[in-house]
Amino acid sequence: MTFLVSCANGAGTSLMMKLTADKVIKKNNIKCTKIHHCSLSEGKGQAKSFDVTLCPQAFINEFKSAVDAGKIVIGLKNPMSAQEMEQKLKEAGVITE
Repeated sequence: MTFLVSCANGAGTSLMMKLTADKVIKKNNIKCTKIHHCSLSEGKGQAKSFDVTLCPQAFINEFKSAVDAGKIVIGLKNPMSAQEMEQKLKEAGVITE
């Protein structure tokens, strides 16, 4: 499974989201072959190449083409919250118990 983490500028927030995603992925034994963080402008073009895209809730509509292509796009109210990220991944069927 591949993950894309995207925020406005692709520096601070996306890096922190990537670190949070790493923890959640490892904790839940998700088979992850790639996790990439980037800016919103880069992410919009690349999202269809990833299985799951994580972004702040405010940017979720920017990834409509990925959703239309059958990819999972998850918007987070608190992008640094491992608890919220884990819950949303469960709701999306990425984490199965």
